[in-house]
Amino acid sequence: MTIKNLYRETAAALLSNKSRSGLTVLGIVIGIMSVIVMLAVGNGTSSSIQSSIQGLGSNLLTVSAGAARGPGTQVRGSAGSAQSLTVADATAIQDRVSGVANVSPEVSSNQQIVAANANSNSSIYGVQSVYATVHNVEMQEGSFISDKNNQSLSRVVVLGPTLSQDLFGVGAEAIGQTVRFNNLEFTVIGVTKAKGGSGFTNPDSAAYIPLSTAQQMITGNQFVSSIAVEAASADVSQSVQDGITSLLLKRHNITDSTKADFNIQSQASLSSTLSSITTILTYLLAAIASISLIVGGIGIMNMMLTTVTERTKEIGLRKAIGAKKRDISMQFLAEAVALTMVGGIIGVVLGYLISYAVTLTGLLTATVTTSSVLLAVGVSAGIGIVFGYFPARRAANLNPIEALRYE
Repeated sequence: MTIKNLYRETAAALLSNKSRSGLTVLGIVIGIMSVIVMLAVGNGTSSSIQSSIQGLGSNLLTVSAGAARGPGTQVRGSAGSAQSLTVADATAIQDRVSGVANVSPEVSSNQQIVAANANSNSSIYGVQSVYATVHNVEMQEGSFISDKNNQSLSRVVVLGPTLSQDLFGVGAEAIGQTVRFNNLEFTVIGVTKAKGGSGFTNPDSAAYIPLSTAQQMITGNQFVSSIAVEAASADVSQSVQDGITSLLLKRHNITDSTKADFNIQSQASLSSTLSSITTILTYLLAAIASISLIVGGIGIMNMMLTTVTERTKEIGLRKAIGAKKRDISMQFLAEAVALTMVGGIIGVVLGYLISYAVTLTGLLTATVTTSSVLLAVGVSAGIGIVFGYFPARRAANLNPIEALRYE
């Protein structure tokens, strides 16, 4: 049988019962579409997380106060809540650890910020001017915290764009306005550009005040919650981390590294961990969605077995006039593969459209990759071969005499 004749016979057989063929294809369409959408959402979420992490700052290491004393023992303080790091530690890191580009000591606190007609619970960060460089903070309007603000214990605040809108409304002028928290009034001097959520934090909803002001009027001590360290390049990040560990152990008079009163988290390790988690979740969702593909494959097998039974006399007649087992097998296998390929193509198109629609909502980012499309098409073809093989073999093995007698 030539390819042309095979194509013609396959099209005629499938179009002879359009309703049954359409319902069978529908199962494959739903399965492929689900897999495409799940993979697209997973890939998009992973890319979004990676982008957000990179937005925090390049080659970033975060030294936090507080660490476990050892396996199975009590924690000396959650990261950032203990009091073990100082501005002097940050200065020592800048001066004595090679490969360091910038160092930013920081204090964090959760406060209710009150404006004239609104209020919002937000994270307050006490920072120095270098914070903007380390964390890639850009200004939408006004200016960021300056060295002069820190020297003079200024009561000034820089707001994230979301926080600014919550307090003053969309499009309202925030510069020069007064906000109040911790029973103190602060004047707004700037609003940052939107960056989006990053992990468990959202800089768009944060507020920034001078570090010296935060220590004097908010925390009441000279300790810092964390120290952000920007390495000169990704190649020296690990050596910088080792240098910081050695320096702080020495400064804090700690000989056993398992009893360190600080911990260091690298941006690379955080990115790798979150990427692994999102990848696992993506494939888990895709695996769940692929169950519908198995159901669709069973539907194809059921249809093809029914077709073999209905066309028993036709098969007998073909064999009687010289058709070989291979020709009969190829005929029915081609029909099964055609059904799954049509379903696969429609599923890919619908999956792409749904993913695009999800992205337009702004709630999630869905990215359809070439690999996921090729995977979907390959899987659909594989399902046609696997679930079409048994019906095709059954048709090819029919006895022509008994097939001609079949009623």
